[in-house]
Amino acid sequence: MSQKVAVIVIHGLGKQHEDFASIFIDYLLKTFTTISGEKNPESCIEIKPVWWASVFAEREEELKRKLVGSPYNLRYVELREFMIHYLADAVAYQPLRDGGEQNYEAVHQTISKKLNSLSTEVGPDAPLCVISHSLGSVIASNFFYDLQHAKENTKITNPHSALERGETLSLFYTCGTTLPLWSLRYTSFDRPIQVPSKEFSAKHPTIAGEWINFYDKDDVLGYPLKSIHLEYDKAVNEDRDVNVGTIIDQWTPLCHNGYLQSNKVIKPIAEGLFKMWKQINH
Repeated sequence: MSQKVAVIVIHGLGKQHEDFASIFIDYLLKTFTTISGEKNPESCIEIKPVWWASVFAEREEELKRKLVGSPYNLRYVELREFMIHYLADAVAYQPLRDGGEQNYEAVHQTISKKLNSLSTEVGPDAPLCVISHSLGSVIASNFFYDLQHAKENTKITNPHSALERGETLSLFYTCGTTLPLWSLRYTSFDRPIQVPSKEFSAKHPTIAGEWINFYDKDDVLGYPLKSIHLEYDKAVNEDRDVNVGTIIDQWTPLCHNGYLQSNKVIKPIAEGLFKMWKQINH
């Protein structure tokens, strides 16, 4: 039996539902089949969605109820709902300085639980691919940064699993990332995560892995990464300019939500997964 590649999909800003990645996963599996010729792609890759919006969903709805409805009856209700779900996610995710249970940690636990599930299903040494969109790229970067730099409060369900420790990270695909905007929080934003991880590279020195960042020139929330700092230029293999979105919104900022429906994004990811699967089973 071959070693599967483990995959997690991390969503971005906005009101998200638990099945947010269903269509994308189906499309990715079909594309993998087309590229690889494997009739059963699920024997090669195992994909889990990370629904971190569940951490904030109830409180955001409660906040909307308290602020927008009676007795205030504020105008532009739909626009306000949009702003609450977009801005509140970014604000709520911020780490706290006064300790205690943090949203930051709660969001990261949603990733940790999926990694634990993957580790149980495909093994603790399975290579890991991370696909993230928008704020999800920031969350993924922070999560693996904390693991790679041995942050003490990073909680791991099974510390004996290399996958859960982030040591098998080998593929990273960021789509419409807001990470450059977050660089303003630091005086020097010069420590990107290492892809592949140093542990993976040590164990598989002939497997290069990759970090590709997809951005659309019309997407005002998605940006290139290599120009942030020299270290990001070294860490990211490619900033790839893609035109995503529907016929209606592909020329507007609304294209931000089109990455995970675009063949220009899905095909390169499927190609990267197939290459990794072949190399790890060579």
